[in-house]
Amino acid sequence: MNKNIPRRTFAIISHPDAGKTTLTEKFLLFGGAIQTAGAVKSNKIRKTATSDFMEIEKQRGISVSTSVMGFEYGGCRVNILDTPGHKDFAEDTYRTLTAVDSVILVVDAAKGVEEQTENLMRVCRMRATPVIVLINKMDREGLDPFDLLDELENKLGLTPCPLSWPIGQGDRFKGVYNKHRKHLDLFSASKTSIASDIRSFDDLNDQRIDDLLGPLARKLREDLDLLEVYGDFRQEAYLQAAQAPIFFGSALNNFGIRELLDTFVQIAPEPGPRETRTGIIETQHPKLTGFVFKIHANLDPNHRDRIAFMRICSGKFERNKFYHHVRLDKKIRFSAPLLFQASDRNTVDEAWPGDVVGLYDTGNFKIGDSLTEGEHLFFKGIPAFSPELFRRVENLDPFKAKQFEKGLRQLTDEGVAQLFVQQPGNRKIIGTVGELQFDVIQFRLLHEYGAKVQYQSLPYLKACWIHAANPDKIEDFFQYRREHQAFDKDARSVYLADSQWMLQRLQAENPDLEFRFSAELILEESSDGADD
Repeated sequence: MNKNIPRRTFAIISHPDAGKTTLTEKFLLFGGAIQTAGAVKSNKIRKTATSDFMEIEKQRGISVSTSVMGFEYGGCRVNILDTPGHKDFAEDTYRTLTAVDSVILVVDAAKGVEEQTENLMRVCRMRATPVIVLINKMDREGLDPFDLLDELENKLGLTPCPLSWPIGQGDRFKGVYNKHRKHLDLFSASKTSIASDIRSFDDLNDQRIDDLLGPLARKLREDLDLLEVYGDFRQEAYLQAAQAPIFFGSALNNFGIRELLDTFVQIAPEPGPRETRTGIIETQHPKLTGFVFKIHANLDPNHRDRIAFMRICSGKFERNKFYHHVRLDKKIRFSAPLLFQASDRNTVDEAWPGDVVGLYDTGNFKIGDSLTEGEHLFFKGIPAFSPELFRRVENLDPFKAKQFEKGLRQLTDEGVAQLFVQQPGNRKIIGTVGELQFDVIQFRLLHEYGAKVQYQSLPYLKACWIHAANPDKIEDFFQYRREHQAFDKDARSVYLADSQWMLQRLQAENPDLEFRFSAELILEESSDGADD
């Protein structure tokens, strides 16, 4: 790929069913990456969104895993990370946010700001991530646009700055006025291709606008006068996450989406610096650095492959060159690194800061791992959560024991769930932060590995990694608590707490022990030993 082409690496986030995956499709359509977009949900047409290629996503019509796509548009290399909207898969979304430079937040015009929208924005605010908002589904009846701006301000803490404005709503929706470029476009709807313009106007006082829109023309001019209270767009404020550009449109019908994409490639940030435990890595740093933020098994079920997704932070990534795997302290090279366009993949010879490459992995990588040209560094801020739901998983076919073991390990390596083992009996326990994750694992074990399983609910509340300067202290602690002891995939002792009261009591009674609730700390601890 061309080093000199600016990069725009961003995530699309939203509450479920706000139109996030449909928007991704239309971006790919405008970028020429696809020729037609399928309907995400339709009682008559069961086509599948381009970015939802896992079988369970096709059947349920939801995204359960982050998809990585790219194309060139407007002189930029655009890298899209389409994230799950469902709260049970928020951990995947949170990790994805560490690998992007900005986000586009999609809000349903009829529902406004929803609970998961607020949760996602908290993460963006913590990272000071620049945000552009698309108020979607304007072709349906919904909340008043000014009320939606108030919600964005009051519930999400955003400082909205409308750069486009809708003309009507629902059946009366006629198009958008591009306030940023002072340009009016009226469209015809097209769900599967690029919409054709009916009329375009640069002069808002053109009499033909009144002839076409009638009373909506006067209301548009009145609304634009009221928008003066939100002030002018300031790119510096947007890049500092102090101002959020707002766009209105319909992703399904291609209303207002080109305006959003055109403005995005113009104003969105280029790849920025990343924080490590030893300092800041600038994009201009001459040597390659990058981190793995996602692992996916069986991306292509026909090949049973496992892909680690790495965000390049600095330097130049080259095919067949040896790089330093920091945690394992060993050299590793990649003969067929990949760039993605939804389910399509292409081998790439080189990549640059801001790009996301897929690396074929035989089990070397964990989420959070760093790759460098010899430097010993670890990137910060990649979240890992202690599970709060636990189920024992049982293999129903003894002849599939090997497939069962392999499937469990590979699927839990992806980070959507954690695997624990209890003794005696080598009993397998899956811990998650959401109920739906259990269904996904059960489905994928059967359809990708041929292993049929059943679950048994367990009463545990939290998983705690136990750490002590003296290992004997850990053994003493578990001597009378074997029923609560489990081991993670790295054979570290974990206490499975069944109540908050008991957990607090044990913490108070055992001051020599440290109860850790973050698997990220465990990863970093093992990484520190790489040079020992």
